[in-house]
Amino acid sequence: MKVILKADVKGSGKKGDILEVSDGYAKNFLIKKGLAEQATASGVNAVTQQRTAQAFHKAEYEREMKELAAKLNGTEISVPIRAGENGKTFGSVTTAQISAALADAGYEIDKKKINLKEQIKQLGYYDVEIRFMEKVSTKIKLKVVSL
Repeated sequence: MKVILKADVKGSGKKGDILEVSDGYAKNFLIKKGLAEQATASGVNAVTQQRTAQAFHKAEYEREMKELAAKLNGTEISVPIRAGENGKTFGSVTTAQISAALADAGYEIDKKKINLKEQIKQLGYYDVEIRFMEKVSTKIKLKVVSL
């Protein structure tokens, strides 16, 4: 019997998968528990259309992220922080501060996407990686200045 899964089923498949399973397993477990429905032509067509739409939206989002990464590549932003006379800062520069500086420059970047290799505790220039998604990242120049 062909069924369309309504939820992830361990050992069988993920939501939206179309499976060929035994009649007893389908009727007595999957359909009875509401984990699947019997595959009809309209149901299979609907699943196919959903997958096509999801793939299109994912490709569109990836294209937008690549454009933003290309725009941001090499951009220099400045983050002011309190510092002593020797250039040592009081505290460290956080991803939230970098995100706020990017927002001031016109780029809305979530602080979770900003990757700092080490804590920034000195005035100066640093390379900061922004990872938008898998295989899409860019580097910006960060200038840490005293208030």
